[in-house]
Amino acid sequence: MKQKLWRDRYLLLLLLPGALYFLIYRYIPMIGLLLAFKDYSPFQGFLKSPWVGLKHFQSIFEDSEVIQVIWNTLQISMLQIIFAFPISIILALMLNELRNQMYKRFLQSVVYMPHFLSWVVVVGITVIFLRSEGLINNFLGSFLDMNPIPFLTDPALFKPIVVLQVIWKESGWGTILFLAALSGISPHLYEAAVMDGASRMRQIWHITLPALKSTIVILLILRLGNVMDSGFEQIFLMLNPFNMESGNVLDTYVYFKGIQQANFSFATAVGLFKGIIGLILVVLANRLAKRFGEEGLY
Repeated sequence: MKQKLWRDRYLLLLLLPGALYFLIYRYIPMIGLLLAFKDYSPFQGFLKSPWVGLKHFQSIFEDSEVIQVIWNTLQISMLQIIFAFPISIILALMLNELRNQMYKRFLQSVVYMPHFLSWVVVVGITVIFLRSEGLINNFLGSFLDMNPIPFLTDPALFKPIVVLQVIWKESGWGTILFLAALSGISPHLYEAAVMDGASRMRQIWHITLPALKSTIVILLILRLGNVMDSGFEQIFLMLNPFNMESGNVLDTYVYFKGIQQANFSFATAVGLFKGIIGLILVVLANRLAKRFGEEGLY
C-alpha cells in the first residue's frame, strides 16, 4: 500500500486541491443540516438550540403553500427538460454539419456568449423587451393596434418566459459536451455510409444520434437530479407580487422563509427535503437507464 502511495504521489498531489475544495466547501458545511432537526435560535447558538426531531419536516407537508411551491418547481424544471434540453442536441447536430470551420467557430462563439451573461443582465434585457412600454408592446401597438400585454405580471406567462430565457442563455453552452462526443465518431463510419448511398439525414439518424445516446442519457440523469432546483437568481429577479403564485419555487420559498422570516431551521428542512428528492430521482433514473441497456452514472 505504501509503495503504491509513493508511486502515485505526484498524481495524489494533483488531486489534493480539488479534494480540499470539496472537503471545505461541500462536505464540512453539511454539518449545518443539523439545523433541520433543531429549533434554531441565534441567541442560543448552533449547539445549544433544542432538538425537535422531524417537526419541521412535518410542517412542510402541513403548509399548503409548500404544495403549490413544489408544483411550480416541478413544472418549470420539466418544461426546461422538455424544451431546453433537446435544443442543445439540435444545435450540436447543426454545428457538427457545418463544413466551413471559420463560420462554425463564429457561430459557436455567438451561441456560447449568452452563457457568460449574469441573470441580472438577462432579466434586464427581458424587462426592456416585455414591459408595458417595452419594445414588443410598442411594436404590437404601432403595427397591429393591440393593447399592451402584461408579460411580466401575468401568472400564465411566467413559466414560458422563464423557459425561453433558459433556452436563449444556456442552450449554446449545453452543446459543448455533445460536440465533444461527436468529435469521437470515426470518419470511416460516414465514409462507409456515403458509399452505401446514405443521405445526410440517414447518417445523422443511424450514426450520429446513436453515438450521442450515452451522453444524452448521462446528462438527462444529472438533470433529473436537479429537478427540484429551478434556479434561484433567475426566478427571484423575475418575481413580483402579481406572478408570485405561479413563480414561487422551492429556492425562493427557502429564501423568504429562512432569510426574510428568520425561520432558519424550517428553511434548512426544506432544502434537505429537496436534496433527498433529487438523490432518489438520480438513483431511479440510473437504474432505469441500466435496465434498458444504457450506461449509467455508476
